[in-house]
Amino acid sequence: MNPFQFHFPTTLKSGNGLVRQAGALLKPHVRNKLLVVTDQGLMASGVMDSFFASLAESDIGYEVFAGVEPNPTTDVLERAVAFLKQHDCDSVIGVGGGSSIDTAKGVAAMATNPGNILDYEGYDKLLHPPLPIFAIPTTSGTGSECTASTVFTNTKTLFKTVIISPALFPKLAILDAELTLKLPPSITAATGMDALTHAIESYVSKQANPISQALALHAIKMICTHLPKAFFAGVDLHAREQMLLASFLAGVAFAQSKLGNVHAISHTFGGVFNIPHGIANATLLPYVIEYNLPACPELFRDIAIAMGEDVSGLSLAGAGHKVVEHVMALNKAIGIPDNIKDLGVDLEYMAQMVSDSMRSANVLVNPRLTTAADVERIIGNAFHGIHS
Repeated sequence: MNPFQFHFPTTLKSGNGLVRQAGALLKPHVRNKLLVVTDQGLMASGVMDSFFASLAESDIGYEVFAGVEPNPTTDVLERAVAFLKQHDCDSVIGVGGGSSIDTAKGVAAMATNPGNILDYEGYDKLLHPPLPIFAIPTTSGTGSECTASTVFTNTKTLFKTVIISPALFPKLAILDAELTLKLPPSITAATGMDALTHAIESYVSKQANPISQALALHAIKMICTHLPKAFFAGVDLHAREQMLLASFLAGVAFAQSKLGNVHAISHTFGGVFNIPHGIANATLLPYVIEYNLPACPELFRDIAIAMGEDVSGLSLAGAGHKVVEHVMALNKAIGIPDNIKDLGVDLEYMAQMVSDSMRSANVLVNPRLTTAADVERIIGNAFHGIHS
């Protein structure tokens, strides 16, 4: 086993209805004014009403930036930073999906650091500590509420740039499954499969450790048990709660281990084609598992068992293929395409997709050594629906 460390400074508060206490939980951390980073759809839905009421009850001054978009760009971030400075906010909370929480992290970082967020691509390059960051996820997928990373699309190159720093861990994450009850099935599917991808890639990562693997494996079991219930019976509060916790566990896991080829490639789909991240991950996942199987079949056997598959009497390779079959069946059940052509991927951009994928640090921790030719083959197989 390689030497490892496990650093996780985020405080978790979890409970149904807990958002009504958010103001009291945040009060000790907000000196002047809180910036709430979210999107227009969530504002219009009424989901955040109880959150705003709690801020008022605790006499917390706040401003709302609701300009977040899926696959947030550097342009959106610049507008959000200008908004924060205009209104003299000294702490930031992301409320919503991963795009809102990632944007909140970026705002907090760029409020105290010079230049452009793209200057800090890579690991631990922030010059100064960001403003205090808090997070309330309203989807069960990204895990951004418990990770040290944020992602922004460079509007000039369409490359999704990843910034990682221990300073980007939120100080407090509030999990309240009631906030996820109104999620439409399509978003439940996309975010749920995003969480499953996190857990699987984290478990087999070269940088995994016993703690991250324990979290990832349990997250896989929870997701495969409860995602169908959350999708088909959206008001099942227990299923929603379990998915929110599973997403958190997977996020804690990959914050330690990084991910793999699914994320290396899917980020290019989000940057170039603006494909929703969770859908891109879900569609790619079985193809990357097939590619990785020869490198660590014993790990995929563990995953198959966690998924509830019967692997008795099967070889390691046969057990691993059960994972591919399970993911494909789950995707089909919840309406996710079985090829990336249907997502809008255009092979004319193959050179850029391969180049951008290979630039990702996730390729380095993928369990099977990966070349540019391998990435091209994975994308081609996923486009044409070719399985090994």
